[in-house]
Amino acid sequence: MEKINRQYDRLQSVYGSSELNSVYGYGCEKNAKVALVFMNPTKRNIATSKNWKGIRAQWLGTKQVWDFLAKCELFGEDILSEIKLKKPNDWTYEFCEKVYENVKQHGVWITNLAKCTQEDARSLPDEIFLQYKELLKQELLKVNPQKIILFGNQVASIMLEQNISVSTVRQKSFNYTYCGKTFDCYAVYYPVGNGRFNQPKAIEDIKAILL
Repeated sequence: MEKINRQYDRLQSVYGSSELNSVYGYGCEKNAKVALVFMNPTKRNIATSKNWKGIRAQWLGTKQVWDFLAKCELFGEDILSEIKLKKPNDWTYEFCEKVYENVKQHGVWITNLAKCTQEDARSLPDEIFLQYKELLKQELLKVNPQKIILFGNQVASIMLEQNISVSTVRQKSFNYTYCGKTFDCYAVYYPVGNGRFNQPKAIEDIKAILL
């Protein structure tokens, strides 16, 4: 995984801000119950700072995703209560490790298709996501998840190599084969940011998919 992460850092210098870190996948690294594939990192993640010395994992210092994962029964309510009381600057290196230890205990791997962090929240074109696709496939092969959740039309379409509209394929399984390994993939509504109004549908689908 370290070799893959070095490649992500190289791509950050091409497609991301030179003032920010790329952010890696993190969680249950071997035989995960589920891998969650989001779009690209948010600058609000405290791990994007060049001064950051802790784990460079997804969604550190934020709240929406952790609340969503707890509702999906993929994250602990006790630690969610701690998160809700913290401001971003309150997230110590040790607390970030504690959060992701809980992620590991739930058998979850959290990642993004693109690992490049931008100075703003603009959408990335398909061309940039495609530069990361092969590396993400290598990452998922190492994690070997039982199921893969692809969040949003863009991520699902790129990974499944067909035009996907989440609203028409809810809870539908797609087979995706890479290096002789077939993965069980699902396209789910993007649950945070501009997609937050679709969060109840995403929760409903993930609970059904993971039964």
